[in-house]
Amino acid sequence: MTVTVAVGNPHAPDSTALLQASHALMLSLFDAESCHFLSIDALCVPEITFFEGRIDGVTRGCCAIARKDGYGEIKSMFVDPTFRGAGLADSMLEAIFAVARDEGIPMLRLETGTLLTAAHKLYQRHGFTFCGPFGDYTEHPDSLFMEKPMT
Repeated sequence: MTVTVAVGNPHAPDSTALLQASHALMLSLFDAESCHFLSIDALCVPEITFFEGRIDGVTRGCCAIARKDGYGEIKSMFVDPTFRGAGLADSMLEAIFAVARDEGIPMLRLETGTLLTAAHKLYQRHGFTFCGPFGDYTEHPDSLFMEKPMT
């Protein structure tokens, strides 16, 4: 099994299907006002780099880095449930880390749902720690916030 990560297009059919599956999952777990995912079109702006994670050449995961004032935010991290455990999320995070290092982004941050314990463990394994809300986020019982210094 070969895992690769490359800059991709949210409008590509495989990526769109993954994003729609991610959005459906979030809406099945949380109230709509608790869901902070970006629309597919919102992922197609210059300040966001969207990645496709591939297994044997087929897109099975996605993620993005949004450049903000003084930090980068991880968005749209999702792996097809059938392919979880294959190291794809780790590889996608490494791609985001490489962008942050190359561009001198000092901090990575993210918002995730309280019920997504596998995601919490993934991020903690990569050095993220829990923090308070950032940017436009506010405290919410369904949200957790994490960050990782890149310097």
